[in-house]
Amino acid sequence: MKRLYGQQIFVQSAGVKNDMEVDGFSVAVCKELGVEISRHRSRSFEEMRDWGDDLSQFDLIIALSPASQRMALELTRHSHLDVEYWPILDPTGLGESREARLAAYRQARDQIRDRIVARFGPASTELPA
Repeated sequence: MKRLYGQQIFVQSAGVKNDMEVDGFSVAVCKELGVEISRHRSRSFEEMRDWGDDLSQFDLIIALSPASQRMALELTRHSHLDVEYWPILDPTGLGESREARLAAYRQARDQIRDRIVARFGPASTELPA
């Protein structure tokens, strides 16, 4: 999002769990587009709340898994904020070879990029297809 829209949109990444390192295949396929995520760490919704983030201050939560959608809907049931579910391919565990795994991760990356552009409009700086 930051690469596409700069400071036009504030984005906070969160998930159901916060105990996972960023997957090396994700790092590799994002780096292909000039996006550095190796230092990114996932935060849970609970961790956001503990750090003082009020979910009701956000306009939209985009869930990429059914579990995160359920959690977001539960945490925001008394807030006026939209929750969207984007069914994106989960590439973990797909592919027998390194190249096949990278292809699955590229597919997921491209699905996310396409959904972002479809939802938020043309980017300030378009990423390569």
